Amino acid sequence: MTKVEAVVIRERVETVIDAVEHATGHIGVTVIEAIGHGRQRGVTHEYRGRIFESRFLPKAHLMFIVEDELADAVVEAIVDSARSGNESGDGLVWTSAIENVTHNRTGAKLEKEVEA
Repeated sequence: MTKVEAVVIRERVETVIDAVEHATGHIGVTVIEAIGHGRQRGVTHEYRGRIFESRFLPKAHLMFIVEDELADAVVEAIVDSARSGNESGDGLVWTSAIENVTHNRTGAKLEKEVEA
């Protein structure tokens, strides 16, 4: 099993999830609200004539647990759908090998299950 994680801009969350489902058939994702910055180092806002600097930008952290053979397709779907066209700030995608995945409800090992 492989864990695919991505940090994307909030506005692209639904687009990314739909793209992964469409490209791979995989359903199931965990989404965590996050803040952070990369090269862009935040943004400057103007509100009622005053200028405010935000060091951190709103992001979303997505986690997918997939079969090893789906991992590359999931990464490709995320990269293609998370791209906003901006110069920076679209986020990152990475993978990690995982083992011992167990369903809380049934106690069944996910690695041993065979989907019908």
